[in-house]
Amino acid sequence: MSEELRPAYKRILLKLSGETLMGDQEYGIDPRVIGRLAREVTELSRIGVEVAIVIGGGNIFRGAGLAEAGMDRVTADHMGMLATVMNGLAIQDALERLGKFCRVMSAIKINQVCEDYIRRRAVRHLEKGRIVVFAAGTGSPFFTTDTAASLRAIEINADIMIKATKVDGVYDSDPFKNPNAVRYERLTYEEALSKHLGVMDATALVMCRDNNIPLRVMNIFNEGDLMRLVTGEPIGTLVERG
Repeated sequence: MSEELRPAYKRILLKLSGETLMGDQEYGIDPRVIGRLAREVTELSRIGVEVAIVIGGGNIFRGAGLAEAGMDRVTADHMGMLATVMNGLAIQDALERLGKFCRVMSAIKINQVCEDYIRRRAVRHLEKGRIVVFAAGTGSPFFTTDTAASLRAIEINADIMIKATKVDGVYDSDPFKNPNAVRYERLTYEEALSKHLGVMDATALVMCRDNNIPLRVMNIFNEGDLMRLVTGEPIGTLVERG
C-alpha cells in the first residue's frame, strides 16, 4: 500500500452508467474514456482498496426505452442485461491491459465469456486484490442497475457505494437546465426519497437506507476526483441514514 495515500474505505462498490463509457460519442464505447477509468480504478487497487463495479448498458441498449415503445418488457430487460455483460468485458479488457486482474461475474448464465455470480467467490476475488465487475443486473427483469448496485454493495459488505455520474453531486433541480440549481453537500435517504431528487430509483435508495450503506454521488469526468473521494475528501454529495 502506498505510504502517501491512505484509503478511507477498504471495499467500495462503484456504479457506472453505460452512458459514461460513450464519452462524446452517441453510441458504444470511447476507448479514451474506458482507458482513463481503468487507470483510475487500477490506482485505487494499488493503494489497497477492494473495488467492485456495477455497469449499466445504456450506451448499447436501453431495455426500458424499447419496452415503452411496445417491446415485451421481459425481453427488453434481458437484452439490456446482455449489454451490461458487453460493457463488463470491455472494462475487464482495459484493466487487464494495465496488468490488473479482473473478473466479470454475470447474474445470468453465460459461462463461455464470464463467471456466474456467486457471492462467496466474489468476496474471495476482492480479498485477493482482483477487481470484480458485476454484470447482468440482478438477473431478473424490472430491476434497474441502480438496484443491482445496491444489492451487490450489501451482499459484499461494501463500506460505501459510489454513483459516478456526469454531475458533481445531487442538486435541487437539473443543473443543466437551471443555472441557479443548488448542490447538496449531504442528504439523508429520507430526504432524497421525499424530495424525488432522482438520485437513484426508490428501491435502490430504500435498500441502501435499510442496510446502512452510505452513498456518494460524484462526477466521474472530473479526473482525480475518484481517488480524492476514496482517500477521504468530501467530493460530491453524501447520502446516508438520518
